Amino acid sequence: MENNDKFLPAFLEEIVGDRFGRYSKYIIQDRAIPDVRDGLKPVQRRILYAMYDSGNTPEKGYRKSAKTVGDVMGNYHPHGDSSIYDGMVRMAQPWKMSHTLVDGHGNWGSPDDDPAAAMRYTEARLSSIAMEILRDIDRNTVQFKDNFDNTTQEPVVLPSRYPNLLVNGVSGISSGFATEIPPHSLREVIEGCIALMENPEMELPELMNYIKGPDFPTGGTIMGGDGIRDAYSTGKGRIYVRSKTEIETLRGGKQQIVITEIPYQVVKVRLVTAMENIRLEKKVEGIAEVRDESGRDGLRIVIELKKEADAQGILAYLLKKTDLQVTYNFNMVAIVNKAPQQMGLKSILEAYIAHQREVVTRRTQHDLDKVEDRAHVLEGLAKALNVLDEVIAAIKASKNRQDAQNNLQWMFGLTERQADAILTLQLYRITNLEINQVEKELNDIQKKITNFRAILGSDKKLVGLIKKELLEIHDKHGINRRSIIQDEVEELKVNLEVMINSEDVLVSLSNDGYIKRTSMMSFNRSGGERNGSGAKEDDYIRDVINVNTLDSLLVFTQRGQYFLLPVHQIPDFKWKETGKAIVNIIPMTREDRIVTMIPVRNFEEEQADLIFVTKRGQVKRTEIKEYATKRSGAVAACKLGDGDEVISVTRAGQARDLMLITKDGMSIRFRAEEVNPMGRVAAGVRGIQLVGDDEVAVVLWVDGEEGQLMVITDLGYAKRTSLLQYQTQSRGGKGLSTFEFKEGKRSKPNGNRIIGAFVCEEHRSFLAILPPNRMIGFNSKAALQTDERRHIGKQIVEMDKADSITGIVEDLSSNGST
Repeated sequence: MENNDKFLPAFLEEIVGDRFGRYSKYIIQDRAIPDVRDGLKPVQRRILYAMYDSGNTPEKGYRKSAKTVGDVMGNYHPHGDSSIYDGMVRMAQPWKMSHTLVDGHGNWGSPDDDPAAAMRYTEARLSSIAMEILRDIDRNTVQFKDNFDNTTQEPVVLPSRYPNLLVNGVSGISSGFATEIPPHSLREVIEGCIALMENPEMELPELMNYIKGPDFPTGGTIMGGDGIRDAYSTGKGRIYVRSKTEIETLRGGKQQIVITEIPYQVVKVRLVTAMENIRLEKKVEGIAEVRDESGRDGLRIVIELKKEADAQGILAYLLKKTDLQVTYNFNMVAIVNKAPQQMGLKSILEAYIAHQREVVTRRTQHDLDKVEDRAHVLEGLAKALNVLDEVIAAIKASKNRQDAQNNLQWMFGLTERQADAILTLQLYRITNLEINQVEKELNDIQKKITNFRAILGSDKKLVGLIKKELLEIHDKHGINRRSIIQDEVEELKVNLEVMINSEDVLVSLSNDGYIKRTSMMSFNRSGGERNGSGAKEDDYIRDVINVNTLDSLLVFTQRGQYFLLPVHQIPDFKWKETGKAIVNIIPMTREDRIVTMIPVRNFEEEQADLIFVTKRGQVKRTEIKEYATKRSGAVAACKLGDGDEVISVTRAGQARDLMLITKDGMSIRFRAEEVNPMGRVAAGVRGIQLVGDDEVAVVLWVDGEEGQLMVITDLGYAKRTSLLQYQTQSRGGKGLSTFEFKEGKRSKPNGNRIIGAFVCEEHRSFLAILPPNRMIGFNSKAALQTDERRHIGKQIVEMDKADSITGIVEDLSSNGST
């Protein structure tokens, strides 16, 4: 029972929440997020201080990295050697830091993301600019705290005599917070800092006259003035970083793209590999070779092009599809007063200036205390030297040192500190020369005291001193800007001609939904016949379209949806091969069915309209431009009523009249202009009034009275009637009868429904599709010619009694592709 009394019940949620809260606070404050004052994470601060404390400074020789890592881990950072060495490596890599804080000797990695050698092999010391971060740390400029085991002390923050947070930037992720601050130009940041000290009311636009934007150590072109302004205002913003490229012309008319600078944090070898894969996979036509020629002279990647290749187009594609151009997202978060805070440019500089005021004030007070103590001692010495004989006599008459000190204090009015200094005075100091030296030193110290007190008493002098010291760093360590800033973001437009080799091809779609792209050469070598298409048993090719690889297809479905499918994305197969199920190419449901595919080259240049007709007789007209989309999924193309479905989508051609023919043999012809243009998802207007369960079966475009209308039933009966018999009517009527079905038990049936209809100005050849995958050829010439619209027709397709035509397609071998 006694043991049980030691435990108290608690909810798991409360315990986990409390522990995770503590952990989160720790990693935010002491691991991942930098302090706004010195711009360093704790591990970086501890590395720099440990190197300084052990004398591993620029004027001395290099020291093994393992020694530094051991000092840091043993004294300040008990979290494993790998995290310490990783932090040390980053501070030594010039492609990650604008100004490296660690001067490394040996293999410290490469821009190809090669790791640094083990710490037992590398050597390091502090860089000269790192000393500016640590300068004056011995003069009580910053607070110190106990280390993790209370055996020594470590600085809470470093003096950081320049704004390191902005100059070197930082990247980190913690619990609930992340930070991404880019590097900046040392000169610009110091100039901006000085300008803000001179005019604390300065607004951001004026401040940005000094600090124009980030300056990455890897160079490149920064695009996006608005993104920079957003970031400097709110702490969040987006810019684009583009590689430095040049197109060079070689002998023989060839060209090559030369890259000499790549975006910040992009791994060069991965970039080269990505561009080489584009060449190998032939995603772009025209790249002959990709070479990495980087060396001691700097970065150089060469993309050699084939003769007559479009260099600008290929470069635009590579910028769009690889890390030759990347986005960089600002997220300027730093620790302010022990809490993470998202900060703009001005607030970061204000926090740094406040830190410098404190640093210089503390340093000046420290120096003042020191010289005042020395002045106090010198005043006692001067007083004693003026009555030297009496002082010596008093000392000689004393019993011991303590008695002598007491005698000096009451006899000559000296303080304990002054009396002690006199007793420790060496005999040679009582010469006349030394007496003069004491008086001279006292005068010099009085001047220093006056100067220090003036600094502490005048904010103007304090700021002037900070400015002076910042300018010294500006002149000593400043370098020219490496990144170019461009206010406008150039939009990358990649022509299809760059990615795709222009070629005329056939796209075929089978009745079961198998699609393929076939070269004209393969089609012709296969005999140019639809029968040799390689369709599966019980399947047949229902659509064949002549297109170019640069075109896109608008794929419309029965359910009133559509997809945009670029022709070059359709798998390439030989004509005798089956192809690929279209549901594996576009995200179309298996229950849906494709109505038609309409090729489009450029939506902006398209002037035509699309005419939709549904099974229930609705007609809709919409501009083809309305169907431009960048989405790869389904998009609504037409609003449908219950039980309705799209049966036809066609371009509005030169023909002026639209003819709808129903399965029960009714037809209507009306002017296409009667259907006014409407929106993409409109439902349309009534085209024909249907009776009972009748539905629209065929949609045709007709013009004038030339030619004949041929209708054919599912049992192979057909007739041809002059278009003169089909006068134009108003849209929405019941229409005219165009075929008569036989009824009765004794008569041989001529069909159950209209299966197809065609306008024939000249005789055309067709294939009737009968299951399983049988094709019977016939010609429109065989159909009965009559002037009667209502006629029983003539059988032109011989079939068994149990057979029924499921579809009719045009014969490619006789008429060419459609």
